[in-house]
Amino acid sequence: MSDRRNEYDVTNSVDTTSPADVSDTVRDIYQDLYQKDAPGNLGQAFSDLGLLYQGKYNGFHECETDYHDLQHVLDVTLAMARLLDGCVRSTRANSVSERLFRFGVITALYHDCGYIRHRKDTKHGNGAEYTAIHVSRGARFLEEYMPKIGMADLARAAARTIHFTGYEVAVDKIRVPGPEFRLIGNLLGSADILAQMADRCYLEKCYDRLYPEFVLGGIARKRGPDGSEQVLFASAAELIFKTPLFYQGASRRLRQDLGGCYNYIEKHFGGQNLYFDELEKNINHARAIAAEGDISMLRRRPPAQEENEENSDPQLRLI
Repeated sequence: MSDRRNEYDVTNSVDTTSPADVSDTVRDIYQDLYQKDAPGNLGQAFSDLGLLYQGKYNGFHECETDYHDLQHVLDVTLAMARLLDGCVRSTRANSVSERLFRFGVITALYHDCGYIRHRKDTKHGNGAEYTAIHVSRGARFLEEYMPKIGMADLARAAARTIHFTGYEVAVDKIRVPGPEFRLIGNLLGSADILAQMADRCYLEKCYDRLYPEFVLGGIARKRGPDGSEQVLFASAAELIFKTPLFYQGASRRLRQDLGGCYNYIEKHFGGQNLYFDELEKNINHARAIAAEGDISMLRRRPPAQEENEENSDPQLRLI
């Protein structure tokens, strides 16, 4: 593979800043797996997502969180479609119906929509302030959105399934309607971890974008019941230095809490886990940076936000 481009996925073939590119790839996976054309509501979900993140969806501001942006949700959605494909092909059974496939893709598309501020909100100045409760906010959005695309019967399930991407509720405490939704949830939580940590500019985004979100969201410092304050990340540099430690927890979550579902990606890729390959490159680089204490070793330039907005035009050809 030639040198991977910063805005491209782990295969260096899909532009993850482009809803059209990602939706075309997801459509191809769906059609190859189920041998039928993708229904229109899948395309509508991509189109509506573009509107939402641009601030053109009725009642909502544009996306203000630079880390949890359009590229992130598209990257996670692509990983989710690949995991779903690998799961079906690995189990050789109707473990994931074509409707559940669409359900999984749509929950991936909207798993972080809880960061988007409503225009009636006069209390908060940035979506990052919702960090601690963004999953619950996204759940409420999905409960209202699913009926609009003909999936009203799955609205409650969607609201619960996106909790597999967050930490508001422990994975084993998430209540879903049946085992098939726990499987979808495990795949979704796995896709969220794999996609962001395998991003070619993951460390640069943590430094430039995630740390400011943590500050606004009250994650960098934690206040105890007695009023004492615990500093978790004193600076963006410290966030990078602690990334290998975070990876240890993420790895346990992937292998134990989420049932090792990340392994299904190997079936999609013919035996390889390209996400893990790229993820480990990032973690090894983070270890080197921490060992040297040299933040100047971060040299990649993530795609500019205005490029993401340009590529998110909902008039682009979708599914």
